[in-house]
Amino acid sequence: MTSEKSYQELMENVFIGGADQVKEAHTNEGLDVIIDLRAKTVNVEDNLPRIHMPIVDDTAKQDESVKAAIKYVVQAQKEGKKVYFHCSGGRNRTGTVAMGTLLHIGKASTVEEAEKLATSIRPVINMKPELKVVLQNMYEKN
Repeated sequence: MTSEKSYQELMENVFIGGADQVKEAHTNEGLDVIIDLRAKTVNVEDNLPRIHMPIVDDTAKQDESVKAAIKYVVQAQKEGKKVYFHCSGGRNRTGTVAMGTLLHIGKASTVEEAEKLATSIRPVINMKPELKVVLQNMYEKN
């Protein structure tokens, strides 16, 4: 019997999921950094290597926070670090950064293509339209 993980590997050494899967991913993967994308983070006292990079819903200018998270993930992966990023359920903010990461490294060339790839890896991804627009503004400039 194989045990299916409740989080997914987006690409080598980069894992995605929800807040509830952090400890499982850390135990299984030996993570170097855990990026919490939630607007507000709950006090967590587990001594895991966490950083808070909030992406706040419904704000006019989310571009900078999305861009910073994507750049951090890409750089950490290039440095050989094992990275896990999450929001609450691993759907909206996580999907945004996952898609942006795929676009940034050239695994996808459009937001639509990145969404198909990301949802094939983590089917629960469901981005809000305004975050899709952020990615389109970042990666589909004419």
